[in-house]
Amino acid sequence: MDTATPTANTWTAPPSEDLTAVLDAAVDAARAAVVEFSGETVGEYLGVTYEDTNAATHRFLAEVPGYRGWQWAVVVAAYPGSGHATISEVVLVPGPTALLAPQWVPWDQRIRPGDLSPGDLLATPAGDPRLVPGYVLSGDPAVDDVAAEVGFGRQQVLGEWGRADAAQRWHDGDHGPESAMARGTRRVCRDCGYLLPLAGTLGTMFGVCANEFAADGQVVDFTYGCGAHSDTPAPAGAGSPLYDPYDDGVLEVSENPDPQVDEPGGVEVQAAVEGVVVEEMATADTPEAAGEVATPEVEAPTAVVEVTEDAVAADVIEPSAEDADHSDG
Repeated sequence: MDTATPTANTWTAPPSEDLTAVLDAAVDAARAAVVEFSGETVGEYLGVTYEDTNAATHRFLAEVPGYRGWQWAVVVAAYPGSGHATISEVVLVPGPTALLAPQWVPWDQRIRPGDLSPGDLLATPAGDPRLVPGYVLSGDPAVDDVAAEVGFGRQQVLGEWGRADAAQRWHDGDHGPESAMARGTRRVCRDCGYLLPLAGTLGTMFGVCANEFAADGQVVDFTYGCGAHSDTPAPAGAGSPLYDPYDDGVLEVSENPDPQVDEPGGVEVQAAVEGVVVEEMATADTPEAAGEVATPEVEAPTAVVEVTEDAVAADVIEPSAEDADHSDG
């Protein structure tokens, strides 16, 4: 909840006790005046301050959307001997916690370097101290025409103060001696072959860089420097090693024959393999020999194969004829 901070009284003579009582008793009348002026937007009563011997201001918290922290100020007045106060004015004023817009700044003071865009027009301020008249017309057409041809036809040129201001700005900028790039090298632009000095007095301190890999097209201080200085030596061991040229024509190129791949069916199975022991398990007497009617289940012969490390191939051994007869039975 916002509270009011009473302002210091600017009058010297306090109101009389009777008049003070009349002004203080006008709280309800002041609240009714706000309701009549702005509807039900009046909040908590914040207090009263005295403007002079006959007027006082009652303050209420304003409950207006978008005006958080603002206050309703109702000025009441009364004359000595009156039994009630009258309403002088009702205004909405910012309180100590109100959100206010920043102080207005003229447009010509809000412009900053880099704000100018293509198509924008920026007029020179009246009485710009950086500029001085270019020359005074003599009245002689021959003299004035020659002055225009040799470059004296500009209405305004940079004066001493304007040149000093530009020099200081360039010296302290990104292409001055205190920049991070300049502090990272010992070579300076003064003795660089890519430097194009300016004309006039500024040419004793500044030039334009013509190295496309450095500050190309930028005004640089003579004491600025970078790693792309014209006298920067190449590092040791740079470049390609020296070898004899390689001639592809001295080589004979031939195609390799397709490798022969043995088909799986063409592999001959040896009749006997060393290290392979086959044990056949014979079945019992056949059901026909025993005279039994029911045909018992016959187990298929089982072959146990043991392969040693020297074995290179193995084949499945088919059951013998005797075993086949038992199976058919």
